Amino acid sequence: MMRRYGLTLLLWFLALGLAGWTLSKLPLNAIATQVGALGAEDWSVWMLLNVAILSIAVKRWQVLGQALRTPLSFALLFRLRQAGSAVSFLTPGPHFGGEPLQLYWLNRDAATPMHRAIAMLGMDRFMETATNIAVLLGGVLILLGTALVPTREWLQVLAILGGVLALMLVSVAVVLRHPDWLAQRFQPLTRRWQTDRNQGAWQALVRLLREAMAQHKSRLWWALLLSLLGWAALLLELVMLLRLLGVSPSLMDVVLIMVSMRLAMLLPVPGGIGTIEASLLWSFQLLGIPISVAVGLIALIRLRDATVLLIGLACLWSFQRPGLTAERVSAE
Repeated sequence: MMRRYGLTLLLWFLALGLAGWTLSKLPLNAIATQVGALGAEDWSVWMLLNVAILSIAVKRWQVLGQALRTPLSFALLFRLRQAGSAVSFLTPGPHFGGEPLQLYWLNRDAATPMHRAIAMLGMDRFMETATNIAVLLGGVLILLGTALVPTREWLQVLAILGGVLALMLVSVAVVLRHPDWLAQRFQPLTRRWQTDRNQGAWQALVRLLREAMAQHKSRLWWALLLSLLGWAALLLELVMLLRLLGVSPSLMDVVLIMVSMRLAMLLPVPGGIGTIEASLLWSFQLLGIPISVAVGLIALIRLRDATVLLIGLACLWSFQRPGLTAERVSAE
């Protein structure tokens, strides 16, 4: 336990050091000018767009839950997602970390059997991660057709992303087609899970996933469409922020900036602190966009992150209160 906390503190120290080094290269006096130029209408539109981005992710999770015969209210899932995201933001890597708590809350506060909670959370995380990697693969392929990025290095990125996506798909195929073989290979883990209270949980989990794949394909396609819609909203947000900062980006500009940012977020650094700033500095220099714009964009992105983190911490606090009851809704 102490070793894990020590690693987390070390990563935070490195992240803050990288962020400090990056910011020292930027004209910080431009922040007030860049951010102060935004009007009330700009802030309102940006806020609504971020509400839409958060809502799309929660709606996808709700649709997947319905496909797995685990219908839960949008409000509960919003609190679950944001609370888990707050934990993930504070732990190494901004994408994962809060899942064990989300499983606990699904079981305790939503009266969801553990195999259903695992299926629901696992399918959502799988779809989100697979979609992210697939979109990044497409972005890297687009960039390789230009002279913007070095071919050899980005071919390596392409190979890594493709390998991870292929491994994820193979893993799902093994779970669905050869569950008994997989259970034998991980007997210590499955034995620990198979308590007297929870007999047959692994078999029930596999049956649930198979049923969703066979009988609820329309919901799964709808969830995938929501994932892609979330990406479209992220791209729209980036274009909007760049325009508010006085830049009219081309399609290639947007692809390079977004891909570099999302790749930076894959590094095991809490909240992508330092890595995102470095990626923006690199991509803006490569595109010849004024560094003052990078300063404004970094300030706005971190302001958004801080706001979302505060919302997540409020949701996290709400789960500490005793006596919460299940918040179920009908499948329809």
